[in-house]
Amino acid sequence: MDFEKEILKILEKETGQKDLKLEIPPNPEMGDYAFPCFSLAKVYKKAPVQIAEELAKKIQLSNSISKIEVKGPYLNFFVNKEKLSNNVLKDITKTEDYGSGGIGKGKNILVEHTSINPNASPHVGRARNALIGDSIVRLLKFQGYKVETHYFVNDIGKQIAMLVLGAEGKKKVAFDSLLKIYIDINKKVEENPELEKKAFELLNKLEKGDKKVIKQFKDVVGICVKGQTKIFSEMGIEYDKFDYESDYLWSKETDEILKRLEKTGKLFTDEEGRKVLNQEGHNLAMKSPVLVLTRADGTSLYPLRDIAYHCNVKKEKSILLLGEDQKLYYQQTKAALELIKHIAPDAVFYSFVLLQEGKMSTRKGNVVLLEEFMKEAFEKAKKEIYKRHGSVKEKNAKKIAYGAIKYAILKVSPEKNVIFNWEQALNFEGDSGPYLQYAYARICSILEKHGKKIDEKADFSLLNTSEEVELIKALGNFPAVVKGASEQLRPHMIAVYLYELSSKFSVFYNACPVLKADEKLMGARLVLIECVKRVLSNGLNLLGIEVLKKM
Repeated sequence: MDFEKEILKILEKETGQKDLKLEIPPNPEMGDYAFPCFSLAKVYKKAPVQIAEELAKKIQLSNSISKIEVKGPYLNFFVNKEKLSNNVLKDITKTEDYGSGGIGKGKNILVEHTSINPNASPHVGRARNALIGDSIVRLLKFQGYKVETHYFVNDIGKQIAMLVLGAEGKKKVAFDSLLKIYIDINKKVEENPELEKKAFELLNKLEKGDKKVIKQFKDVVGICVKGQTKIFSEMGIEYDKFDYESDYLWSKETDEILKRLEKTGKLFTDEEGRKVLNQEGHNLAMKSPVLVLTRADGTSLYPLRDIAYHCNVKKEKSILLLGEDQKLYYQQTKAALELIKHIAPDAVFYSFVLLQEGKMSTRKGNVVLLEEFMKEAFEKAKKEIYKRHGSVKEKNAKKIAYGAIKYAILKVSPEKNVIFNWEQALNFEGDSGPYLQYAYARICSILEKHGKKIDEKADFSLLNTSEEVELIKALGNFPAVVKGASEQLRPHMIAVYLYELSSKFSVFYNACPVLKADEKLMGARLVLIECVKRVLSNGLNLLGIEVLKKM
C-alpha cells in the first residue's frame, strides 16, 4: 500500500482540491507525513493554523493511519507501523525489481550521451556526460522502457582536421599518442596562425569528397572512437549505435531540411551568401537571434547536419546529454526543429568537473584523463583494502575504485560543479561509494553467518523500535524516488537516497543485533536486512556501481 497516495486521496476528498503535496517531517516524532495548509489559505480565506485544526476534526482514522496531530499550520499523519512493515517488506521479498513502477512498458526511447569529440582520450570533465547518461539509461530500462543508447560522433569538425594535420607524416598513430599530437598542433598554430589554413584546406577537400583525405579522417577517428569506448566499457558503459556526422555531409537530407525551412519564410540568404535561419520570437538570449546553416558555397555547417540527425530519430521520445555551455545552441536547434514540426529531444544539462585552477581544456592540455583517474582510484583502493585486510583482490579493488568515481560524480545534481576529493570519495565511513558497498557487504556477512534459509513469513509486528521503523520507511520510499529520478532524469536523487538508506541501516545495525536476538525477532530482522540488501543492489545498479559480498 502507498500510504502517501492514501493520505492525499483523503485530503483531496475533504478539501475538494487536487495536486496537493505532502512533506516528510524533519523529525519522526512529528509524524511520517505532513500536509502544509498554506496552499489552502486563499481558497478558504482562513489562516493555515485554523485550516489544519478543522481538517484534523473532519478526517477519520483508518487501518492505515493511526494518529493525526496539528502542529501549527501543519497536519501531521502517523501511519500504522505494523501495516507499514507488512506492506513494505512483503512487497520487497516478492519482487526482484522492487522499485520499478513499470511506467515505460511498451514505450521506446533513445538516449544520446557522451558524444565527445573523437580527438583524444576523454578527460574526467567530459566523462560526467557518460556517467549521467549511463545512469539515465539504467533508470529508464529499470522502468520498463526499451532504450537505445546512441553516441553521435562529430568526426568532421575543425578539431578533427587539426588532429589529422598533426598526424600527417607519422607512420603509426596510436590512441595513447593522440592527445600529445592534438596539444602539439594547437601550440604550433598559436605560434604560426598560417598553419590553421591547412586544417581548413583539409576540411574543404573532405567536403568535396577527396578519397585520400576521407581515409585520413576515418583512420584517425576510428582509432579515437575505439580507444574512447574501450575506456568507457571498462567502466561498464556501453552503446547500441554510433552515428557519424559525416553521414550527413553529402546527404540529401540536409537539402530537404533547407526546403522545409524555406517554406516557413524564416530562412534567408545573408550578405555573405550563407543560408541563415531567422529565430526572432523564440525567446533566445541573443540580440539578433540567427542560426547559420550553410557556408556561402552551399556546404552544410554542423547545426544543419545536427538538425538532419535529429529528424532521423523515429523514437517516441529522445534524450540528449549536453554540457551547460551548450544551452543556447540547444535552444536554437530545438526552435528550428519545432519550425518544421519535428519533436526536439529533451535535454539534460550538466556542469563540469573542475580543476582547482578552473575548467579543463583538451586543447590547452590542462586535463585529468579519465583513464589515469581510473588507474589512480584503483591504486588508492588497493592500498585502502590492504590496510584493512592485509591482502587485495584486484577485481574487488576495481569495483570499489570505479564505484567511488561514479558515486562522487553522480551524487551531485547535474547543474552543480563537481570538485573531486580523493579522501572523501574513497572513505569507507562517509558519503561515498565504498560506504554504500560496505553496507551491502556487511549484510552479506550477517546472512552468511546465519547460514540458513530465511523465513519470509516472519512476524513483522516485532519490528517496532524507532531504528527499525525508520529503516522500513526508507525502504518504502524507494519506488517514489525511482519514479522521480526517472521522470526528472536526475540520477543524483538515487545516490542521495542510497546514502540515507545506508545511514539508517548503520544506525539499525548498531542498535538492533540480528543474530543475537531471540528466534522470532531474529527472523523478522533477517527479512528486514535481506530487503535492505535488495534495495541497495537495485539502487547501486541504477548508478552503474557493482556490489561486493566482501570488502
